[in-house]
Amino acid sequence: MVKQHDKLSKLGLLWRGIVLTIGAALVAVALEIFLVPNNIIDGGIVGISIIVSHLSGLPLGIFLFLLNLPFLVIGYKQIGKTFAFSTLYAVAIMSIGTTLLHPVKALTYSPFLAPVFGGVILGIGVGLVIRSGGSLDGTEIIAILFTKKTPFSVGEIVMFFNLFILASAGFVFSWDSAMYSLIAYYIAFKVIDVTLEGLDQSKSVWIISQEAKEIGDAIMSRLGRGVTYLHGEGAFSGGTKRVIFCVITRLEEAKMKSIVQELDPTAFLAVGNIHDVKGGRFKKRAIH
Repeated sequence: MVKQHDKLSKLGLLWRGIVLTIGAALVAVALEIFLVPNNIIDGGIVGISIIVSHLSGLPLGIFLFLLNLPFLVIGYKQIGKTFAFSTLYAVAIMSIGTTLLHPVKALTYSPFLAPVFGGVILGIGVGLVIRSGGSLDGTEIIAILFTKKTPFSVGEIVMFFNLFILASAGFVFSWDSAMYSLIAYYIAFKVIDVTLEGLDQSKSVWIISQEAKEIGDAIMSRLGRGVTYLHGEGAFSGGTKRVIFCVITRLEEAKMKSIVQELDPTAFLAVGNIHDVKGGRFKKRAIH
């Protein structure tokens, strides 16, 4: 049994390395084939590296690696060894990739196509690296440290850093470049979400209704989803209420709402996003 576990661990490690390599390579392609030749930057350490590389004339890969090193040390202490080594490997692949691709001519110099395709490829690459337990940018680590001493969240601090860095493109390149950089950053941000959560994102559903049994039966028969009945108490009325909880996919949300509207138009319905679902009987089902 121990031998089989070790084999699975090695396969898992190999798969992680493959995904990290693909993700980091895609980021290198996005930078050198689409964004950098068009003076479009990304946020975080990558954006700073692009600006410093432009001003100094030195290869981008050098700064991508060197500027991330201090954050890797911090990440090792704050988050753990696995994260630090995964990030180090991904950053190294990205740095080498940008160096190898630097002589390659850009595929497009269109101010519309470059940020769109560059942002999409960048988002996929970063998303794959994050899914594999690594990172390509040190600003998230700094944000984690800052959030312990400030009232701001990690997301708010990262957004502030990135807006400052993206605005710097206006002074270094042009204000057109700064605006194109914002477009590429927004597209990459959205694609990262899709890469992390998948197109078939899961959603949690909470329903409070006097017709809970009928709605639950309809969900099971027409959506093929299991439901859980919870017993609640209204704080204002003091009356007992039956609460339905279930997990569906994004594609099933419209059908779910139509079922509730059909059986009880006055029902309370809350739908939220879920980043991961494991265990139970949650599988893709056909919608009837």
